[in-house]
Amino acid sequence: MLKIAFHPIYKHPLPEGHRFPMIKYDLLPQQLLYEGTCDEANFFEPTFPEDEHILAIHTTSYYENLLSLAIKPSAARKIGFPLSEELVSRERIIADGTLKCCEFALENGIAMNIAGGTHHAYTNRGEAFCMLNDQAIGARYLQSKKLAEKILIVDLDVHQGNGTAEIFQNDASVYTFSMHGASNYPFKKEVSDLDIALEKGTDDKTYLTILKDTLPKLIAKERPDFIFYLCGVDILASDKLGTLGMTLKGCFERDRFVLQTCKDLKIPVQCSMGGGYSPDIKVIVDAHANTFRLAQEIFF
Repeated sequence: MLKIAFHPIYKHPLPEGHRFPMIKYDLLPQQLLYEGTCDEANFFEPTFPEDEHILAIHTTSYYENLLSLAIKPSAARKIGFPLSEELVSRERIIADGTLKCCEFALENGIAMNIAGGTHHAYTNRGEAFCMLNDQAIGARYLQSKKLAEKILIVDLDVHQGNGTAEIFQNDASVYTFSMHGASNYPFKKEVSDLDIALEKGTDDKTYLTILKDTLPKLIAKERPDFIFYLCGVDILASDKLGTLGMTLKGCFERDRFVLQTCKDLKIPVQCSMGGGYSPDIKVIVDAHANTFRLAQEIFF
């Protein structure tokens, strides 16, 4: 059975007019239930993870400052959300969702987090709506439990996974692959193990050709025994914070290729949703829902 991490805290209240579409975390599970892609049994509610799993990635001083809300105002502004105890709790619960998804993926081939993909969180700071790097925490968790050795992070959000790149910059056991818009935030990129920077307006055909040429060769070379997939839908041409020219169909085919590749090669995969900022919330929800529809079709 497809297991999906979801908690009501994912939909965190924000000031009116905030550009982050927090409502998608409420609408997406509703849509999956309404259309019959999932039922209540597919969903599980994460809690707080053990601090040791977070501290395996993030510095003690940074994490303690988060918990005590002692982050400097300038650092809090870079995160982009009004800092609060509930917001920090939300981030910890999202991380736990990804941790538990790791276990479910080992059992079932795949597991998914309605939220997550917080790839702009560094070891010692957060930025761009990210405070704790859920997939980095998951990767180290798997290794600490000896459930995986070589891990591949496939980050297909329109924004480079700069925090993830920094976290694993000197760690050959976690391979970071980011395919993103060249002219998107972050404007000062970190160095992933493999970065593919795409030009403005990159269309479906170009994007999919590059991905299909790259991913199988990368897997054959690195031989990962677990994959984290960050499946942001901000690659769409309609996205307010993106620069690519992808259609909804192209985004669907991207997800189909990645998930089918994992299934065919029998590599467990954990999916976190990442970004999506199209003006029409229906487009965001439909694009994210496609990933879950494909997971059910391909794996179950």
